[in-house]
Amino acid sequence: MAKLVFGMNQSLDGYVDFMAFAPSPVLFRHFIDQAKANAGSLYGRKLYEIMSYWDEDQAEWDAAERDFAAAWRSGHKWVVSSTLKSVGHNATLIDGDLETAVRGLKAEHEGEIEVGGPVLAGRLTELGLIDEYRIYLHPVVLGKGDPFFVAARPPLRLKSSEKLDENVILLTYVPA
Repeated sequence: MAKLVFGMNQSLDGYVDFMAFAPSPVLFRHFIDQAKANAGSLYGRKLYEIMSYWDEDQAEWDAAERDFAAAWRSGHKWVVSSTLKSVGHNATLIDGDLETAVRGLKAEHEGEIEVGGPVLAGRLTELGLIDEYRIYLHPVVLGKGDPFFVAARPPLRLKSSEKLDENVILLTYVPA
Protein backbone atom coordinates (compact mmCIF):
# COMPACT_ATOMS: atom_id res chain seq x y z
CA MET A 1 0.00 0.00 0.00
CA ALA A 2 1.27 3.45 -0.91
CA LYS A 3 1.92 6.17 1.64
CA LEU A 4 0.67 9.73 0.98
CA VAL A 5 3.31 12.32 1.84
CA PHE A 6 2.64 16.07 1.88
CA GLY A 7 5.86 18.06 1.85
CA MET A 8 6.55 21.65 0.88
CA ASN A 9 8.99 24.48 1.41
CA GLN A 10 7.72 26.61 4.27
CA SER A 11 8.67 29.98 5.70
CA LEU A 12 9.26 30.50 9.42
CA ASP A 13 5.83 32.09 9.68
CA GLY A 14 4.08 29.05 8.22
CA TYR A 15 3.50 29.98 4.58
CA VAL A 16 4.22 28.24 1.32
CA ASP A 17 4.74 30.35 -1.77
CA PHE A 18 5.89 28.59 -4.91
CA MET A 19 7.69 31.66 -6.21
CA ALA A 20 9.03 33.31 -3.03
CA PHE A 21 12.19 31.28 -2.49
CA ALA A 22 14.13 28.72 -4.47
CA PRO A 23 15.93 25.65 -3.16
CA SER A 24 19.71 25.62 -2.82
CA PRO A 25 21.61 23.20 -5.10
CA VAL A 26 21.80 20.68 -2.23
CA LEU A 27 18.05 20.90 -1.57
CA PHE A 28 17.26 20.78 -5.28
CA ARG A 29 19.27 17.52 -5.55
CA HIS A 30 17.18 16.18 -2.65
CA PHE A 31 14.00 17.01 -4.59
CA ILE A 32 15.39 15.39 -7.77
CA ASP A 33 16.16 12.17 -5.89
CA GLN A 34 12.74 12.27 -4.28
CA ALA A 35 10.99 12.76 -7.64
CA LYS A 36 12.86 9.77 -9.04
CA ALA A 37 11.83 7.58 -6.09
CA ASN A 38 8.14 8.56 -5.85
CA ALA A 39 5.42 6.19 -6.97
CA GLY A 40 3.71 9.28 -8.36
CA SER A 41 2.42 12.73 -7.51
CA LEU A 42 -1.06 13.90 -6.57
CA TYR A 43 -1.65 17.56 -7.39
CA GLY A 44 -4.35 20.14 -7.12
CA ARG A 45 -4.99 22.20 -10.25
CA LYS A 46 -2.99 25.27 -9.19
CA LEU A 47 0.25 23.43 -8.39
CA TYR A 48 -0.13 21.12 -11.37
CA GLU A 49 -0.31 24.14 -13.68
CA ILE A 50 2.79 25.62 -12.04
CA MET A 51 4.68 22.32 -12.27
CA SER A 52 3.72 21.89 -15.94
CA TYR A 53 6.61 24.27 -16.56
CA TRP A 54 8.82 21.15 -16.42
CA ASP A 55 7.05 19.57 -19.42
CA GLU A 56 9.01 21.57 -22.00
CA ASP A 57 12.80 21.82 -22.09
CA GLN A 58 14.21 25.31 -21.66
CA ALA A 59 17.49 26.31 -23.30
CA GLU A 60 18.77 28.02 -20.15
CA TRP A 61 18.39 24.97 -17.90
CA ASP A 62 21.47 23.50 -16.27
CA ALA A 63 22.09 19.77 -15.78
CA ALA A 64 20.20 19.63 -12.45
CA GLU A 65 17.13 21.29 -13.96
CA ARG A 66 17.16 18.87 -16.90
CA ASP A 67 17.52 15.98 -14.43
CA PHE A 68 14.53 17.20 -12.40
CA ALA A 69 12.44 17.69 -15.53
CA ALA A 70 13.19 14.13 -16.67
CA ALA A 71 12.24 12.73 -13.25
CA TRP A 72 9.05 14.81 -13.12
CA ARG A 73 8.00 13.81 -16.63
CA SER A 74 8.59 10.10 -16.01
CA GLY A 75 6.56 10.01 -12.78
CA HIS A 76 2.82 9.52 -13.00
CA LYS A 77 0.69 12.45 -11.92
CA TRP A 78 -2.92 12.45 -10.72
CA VAL A 79 -4.56 15.86 -10.90
CA VAL A 80 -7.57 16.73 -8.76
CA SER A 81 -9.69 19.33 -10.50
CA SER A 82 -13.31 20.05 -11.27
CA THR A 83 -12.40 22.73 -13.84
CA LEU A 84 -9.71 21.13 -16.00
CA LYS A 85 -11.00 19.08 -18.91
CA SER A 86 -7.68 17.40 -19.72
CA VAL A 87 -4.17 17.02 -18.34
CA GLY A 88 -0.78 16.51 -19.95
CA HIS A 89 1.53 13.60 -20.58
CA ASN A 90 1.70 10.85 -17.96
CA ALA A 91 -1.15 12.41 -15.97
CA THR A 92 -4.67 11.34 -15.02
CA LEU A 93 -7.51 13.68 -14.12
CA ILE A 94 -9.47 13.00 -10.92
CA ASP A 95 -12.74 14.91 -10.92
CA GLY A 96 -15.09 12.64 -8.97
CA ASP A 97 -15.19 11.38 -5.41
CA LEU A 98 -11.79 12.38 -3.99
CA GLU A 99 -11.81 10.01 -1.04
CA THR A 100 -12.65 6.94 -3.12
CA ALA A 101 -10.11 7.85 -5.81
CA VAL A 102 -7.28 8.43 -3.33
CA ARG A 103 -8.03 5.32 -1.29
CA GLY A 104 -7.88 3.41 -4.58
CA LEU A 105 -4.49 4.96 -5.47
CA LYS A 106 -3.10 4.02 -2.07
CA ALA A 107 -4.35 0.45 -2.43
CA GLU A 108 -3.09 0.00 -6.02
CA HIS A 109 0.43 1.37 -5.59
CA GLU A 110 3.52 0.80 -3.47
CA GLY A 111 5.97 3.42 -2.20
CA GLU A 112 5.34 7.11 -1.66
CA ILE A 113 2.85 9.29 -3.49
CA GLU A 114 3.75 12.95 -3.15
CA VAL A 115 0.86 15.30 -2.38
CA GLY A 116 1.36 18.74 -3.88
CA GLY A 117 -0.46 21.86 -2.81
CA PRO A 118 -1.75 22.95 0.60
CA VAL A 119 -5.42 23.17 -0.43
CA LEU A 120 -5.48 19.57 -1.68
CA ALA A 121 -3.45 18.46 1.35
CA GLY A 122 -6.02 20.17 3.59
CA ARG A 123 -8.84 18.20 2.00
CA LEU A 124 -6.87 14.96 2.32
CA THR A 125 -5.99 15.78 5.94
CA GLU A 126 -9.69 16.22 6.75
CA LEU A 127 -10.29 12.77 5.22
CA GLY A 128 -7.47 11.26 7.31
CA LEU A 129 -5.51 10.18 4.22
CA ILE A 130 -2.14 11.91 4.71
CA ASP A 131 0.41 9.51 6.20
CA GLU A 132 3.33 11.91 6.61
CA TYR A 133 3.98 15.66 6.59
CA ARG A 134 7.38 17.04 5.56
CA ILE A 135 8.10 20.65 6.33
CA TYR A 136 11.18 22.04 4.59
CA LEU A 137 11.69 24.97 6.93
CA HIS A 138 13.47 27.98 5.40
CA PRO A 139 14.78 31.00 7.37
CA VAL A 140 12.43 33.37 5.54
CA VAL A 141 9.46 35.38 6.81
CA LEU A 142 6.87 35.94 4.08
CA GLY A 143 3.91 37.44 5.91
CA LYS A 144 1.60 36.14 3.17
CA GLY A 145 0.87 33.22 0.92
CA ASP A 146 -0.94 29.96 1.47
CA PRO A 147 -0.51 28.44 4.93
CA PHE A 148 1.08 24.99 5.02
CA PHE A 149 -1.97 23.76 6.97
CA VAL A 150 -5.12 25.20 5.38
CA ALA A 151 -7.40 22.94 7.41
CA ALA A 152 -7.41 22.14 11.08
CA ARG A 153 -4.04 20.64 11.90
CA PRO A 154 -4.31 17.05 13.03
CA PRO A 155 -2.51 15.92 16.18
CA LEU A 156 1.03 15.18 15.00
CA ARG A 157 4.10 13.42 16.33
CA LEU A 158 7.63 14.38 15.30
CA LYS A 159 9.17 11.46 13.44
CA SER A 160 12.50 13.04 12.53
CA SER A 161 14.45 16.22 11.89
CA GLU A 162 17.36 16.64 9.53
CA LYS A 163 19.50 19.55 8.45
CA LEU A 164 19.53 19.38 4.64
CA ASP A 165 21.75 22.34 3.83
CA GLU A 166 23.15 25.39 5.60
CA ASN A 167 19.69 26.97 5.95
CA VAL A 168 16.97 24.31 5.63
CA ILE A 169 15.74 21.82 8.19
CA LEU A 170 13.43 18.98 7.20
CA LEU A 171 10.84 18.28 9.90
CA THR A 172 8.91 15.05 9.37
CA TYR A 173 5.66 14.48 11.24
CA VAL A 174 3.15 11.63 11.30
CA PRO A 175 -0.42 11.65 12.61
CA ALA A 176 -0.38 10.95 16.37
